[in-house]
Amino acid sequence: MTEILKHDWSGRKEYQRKGSRYIFIITGPESTGKSSLTEELAKHFNGIAVKEYAREYVENLNGNYTFEDVEAIANHQVEEYCSITQATDGKRPVFFDTFLFITKVWFEEVFYCCPVWLHRAIEKCRIDLALLCFPDLPWEPDGVRENPHRRNYLFDRYLDELTYYGVPYCVVRGINQPRIENAIRCIDKEMC
Repeated sequence: MTEILKHDWSGRKEYQRKGSRYIFIITGPESTGKSSLTEELAKHFNGIAVKEYAREYVENLNGNYTFEDVEAIANHQVEEYCSITQATDGKRPVFFDTFLFITKVWFEEVFYCCPVWLHRAIEKCRIDLALLCFPDLPWEPDGVRENPHRRNYLFDRYLDELTYYGVPYCVVRGINQPRIENAIRCIDKEMC
């Protein structure tokens, strides 16, 4: 049985940078350009782009997702983080399209709880910088997205999570090339 976390806000963690490998996550509400931004940044910085797993998983379901489905997604994200960060050389930055913060909020918003192991996994995963995408892009429905009218609220939730876990972040705004350039500037500051 899964141990459940309900509003356990004790022990805020401060992230410490170790080694030369840079780990970036691209996070934010639905339909804010996370996937395309991940690809553009990996290309620009000759990095590794890690595609969003949740979308693929949910698209392949026959029906609605369950708590167990979201837990399987979270487990995959942790395994992928460990595999990629241990296997890659330290010279190429890694860019994750979404990450455990979105999955944690997903648990809390849909199921009103979160597995304790996920909270602990977030504490163990070192992130150098989160790029938090502001919902200033138009909503594009795609059959998987669920929250067209809650994007500002969810933006604030992700901001709260990043702050709680002590993850450095940069808010990315703008449309098309200016959005990419803003993200590049954020990463350049981190890598200097």
